[in-house]
Amino acid sequence: EVQLAESGGGSVQPGGSLRLSCATSGFTFSTYSMWWHRQAPGKGLEWVSTIDTAGGREYYADSVKGRFIISRDDAKNTLYLQLNDLKTEDTAMYYCSVANGPKARTQGTEVVVSS
Repeated sequence: EVQLAESGGGSVQPGGSLRLSCATSGFTFSTYSMWWHRQAPGKGLEWVSTIDTAGGREYYADSVKGRFIISRDDAKNTLYLQLNDLKTEDTAMYYCSVANGPKARTQGTEVVVSS
């Protein structure tokens, strides 16, 4: 059974930082690219970032480029998203998923940026 579990969200002030994690199991993590998406209150799902398999490229939405960093630890089957210089518009539920791979329902992790 494919399992994905996001964590690391919280409430921060503008300019703050958070590190999100996505623990995975039930599939061969190292062989798949991974996605982060987010959904702000009252809005649709927005793609945030993609990381290819080890040694591959990273991709970011223009809205987060230069502020967020995606990474992965294949030994730990874990995906990360470092959120820096957070803005109020980054407030959302953040979700990880397998790019073009097995699907799993996840809880997401909430990020609230507010002064």
